[in-house]
Amino acid sequence: MEGLFDYVGHFGRFQAYVYFTCAFQSISCGIHYLASVFIAVTPKFVCKPPGNVSLTLLHNETFSQINEVWDLWTPQKDYLVVQQRNGDIWELHRCSRFKREDSFAPTYTYGGNMTLFSCSDGYQYDHTNLESSIVTDWDLVCDYEWHSKLIQPTFMLGVLIGAVAFGDIADRVGRRPIMWITSSCQFIFGVAVAFTFNYYSFVIVRFFLAMASSGYLVVAFVYVTEYVGSKARTWASMHIHAFFAVGVMVVALIGYLVRTWWIYQIILSVFTLPFILCCWMLPETPFWLHSQGKYKQVESIIATMEKWNKVSTPCKLSELCPVEDTRDPCGNNAQTAKKHNVLDLFHNCTFARRTVSVWLVWFTGSLGYYVFALNSVNLGGNEYLNLFLTGAVEIPSYIVCCLGMDKLGRRNTLAPFLLLSTVICVVIMVIPEGHNTITIVMSMAGKFSIGIAFGLVYLYTAELYPTIIRSLAVGSGSMMCRIGSVVAPFCVYLTDVWIFMPQLLVGIMALVSGILTLMLPETLGKPLMNTMEEAIETQGKGENRTKSVSEANGVMMDKLESSAEISDESLMHKF
Repeated sequence: MEGLFDYVGHFGRFQAYVYFTCAFQSISCGIHYLASVFIAVTPKFVCKPPGNVSLTLLHNETFSQINEVWDLWTPQKDYLVVQQRNGDIWELHRCSRFKREDSFAPTYTYGGNMTLFSCSDGYQYDHTNLESSIVTDWDLVCDYEWHSKLIQPTFMLGVLIGAVAFGDIADRVGRRPIMWITSSCQFIFGVAVAFTFNYYSFVIVRFFLAMASSGYLVVAFVYVTEYVGSKARTWASMHIHAFFAVGVMVVALIGYLVRTWWIYQIILSVFTLPFILCCWMLPETPFWLHSQGKYKQVESIIATMEKWNKVSTPCKLSELCPVEDTRDPCGNNAQTAKKHNVLDLFHNCTFARRTVSVWLVWFTGSLGYYVFALNSVNLGGNEYLNLFLTGAVEIPSYIVCCLGMDKLGRRNTLAPFLLLSTVICVVIMVIPEGHNTITIVMSMAGKFSIGIAFGLVYLYTAELYPTIIRSLAVGSGSMMCRIGSVVAPFCVYLTDVWIFMPQLLVGIMALVSGILTLMLPETLGKPLMNTMEEAIETQGKGENRTKSVSEANGVMMDKLESSAEISDESLMHKF
C-alpha cells in the first residue's frame, strides 16, 4: 500500500485537507489536558467570621473589609484580626478561627484566653483576579485540599485508559467511527463538566472527558500517518503536536478573559464544534479498509485522492498492492508470525539495559513536560502569560527536534538536551528570590529542552528495537510516559515542602536519563533491524550506513504504520 503515495503524492491537497482537519481537533485536546490549571485554582483565603465585620486589622494597618487586605496578606505567615458589629473580636487563620475572650479593643497581638472554632461558616476568598473556581464554589481547601490535588492525576488516569481502549477499538471498527465518537464525546463531556453539581460528579465527568480526548489523539495520529507518505510523515506526525501546544495557549488566553470557571469551560468546549460539523466528510483510511478486504472502497478513496491531487493517469488497486497477497505490509508471512511479550524486551543484559534506559527517557520526558507546564502558573508574574509562553516555546522545539535528529543523530540530539534540562533545573534553583523574570525565562528554556527530548523518544525507540518486538517497545514506553504524566501533578504539589522540589526531581531524572542515553547506539542512517541478533550487534559496534536518512525513515514508517499493530505503536508520548 505504501506505493500508493508514490502515485498520488506524499502530501498533496487531499492529504493537507485531512491533516489540518484532524490537527485542528488536537487543539481541543490540548485545551482539556491543561484546563484544570485555571478551573481548580486556589486563591488566597481565610476562615470566615460568624457575623458582619466592622473592622479588620493586619499588623498595624486597619481596614473596613476583609477584601481590602489581600494585597498585603501573606497566607503562610499572617493572620487577620476582625471586630464584629456586636463587639466580638476574632482571630482568623486559613483553616481555623479563634474567639478572643475578655478582649474589648482589637490589637494584632494578644496573650489572653482564646476559644478555637472550626470554619463552619465557610471561607472568605480573594476574588480580585478570579470570580470563581471549583475550589471556591465547593470549599476544596484545608481538610478537603487533597480533593483539588487529585483532579489532574485522575484526569491523566483517564488519558491512560482511553488511549489503550480506543486504540484497540479503532483497529477493530475503523479509525473514522472512533474519531466521530471521541470528538463528539469531547464536546458533550466538556460542556457537561460546566454543569456538574459537586466534586464527585466533576471528577467522574472529567475522567470520561480524558478518555475521549486521549482516544481521539491516538486514533487521529494513526489516521493522519496512514494518509501521509513516508517523505512527509516524520514532519507531519511531529508537528501535529504543535496544534496541541496551540491548545495550551488558548487555555491561557481564555483563562485571562474569563474568570468564572464554568463559563470558561463552556467556551473551551466550543472549540470542538467545527470538527464535529465536518468530520463526517472524512473517509476511512485505505490501509484499514485494505486490511479488512474492502477493496472497492479503497479504490473509491484512491479515485478521490487522484481528483484532489490532480493525478492525470488512473491506476488500479491491484497495481499498487496485490489483493491476494498473504503477507503483511512488512513483507512477513502473517500466518507464521510469532507472538512476543514484554519479557522479550529483557532478552539479555544488552536488551535489559536498553529497555530500562528507554523507559526512563519516556518517563522523564512526560514528567518534565507536565511539571514545567503545570508549574508555570506558580513562577510569579502574570500566570496567564507564563502558561501562554509554555505552549509557545513548544512549537519551535519540534522544529529543532526534526532538524537535530536528521543532522546530528537521534542519540546526539536526545542526550545533550536531557543533560541541558538538568543544567537549567540547577540554574532555576540558584536564582535569588525575587528575580521572577529570570526564573520564567529559564523555565521556558527547560520546557523547550525537555520538549525536544520528549518529541524525539518515540522515533528513537522504534529504531532501537527489531521489527518483531518494535510494537512492544513503543507501547511499553508509552505506558511509562503516562505513569510520568500521572506522577507530575504530585511533583508540582511538593512545592509546599520546598519551592524547588519539582525542578530537583526533574533535574535528577533528566541527568540519569541523559547519561544512560549516551550508552545507547546511534540509529541515524542505519537500516531497521529485523532480528534480535542485529539489535544486539548495534550495541557493541557501529554499522555501516547502508541507507540514506530519508530511506531509513521511509522504511521504518512503512513497517510501523502499515502493520496490524499500528495502534499499539502509535501510542504517542504525551497522549
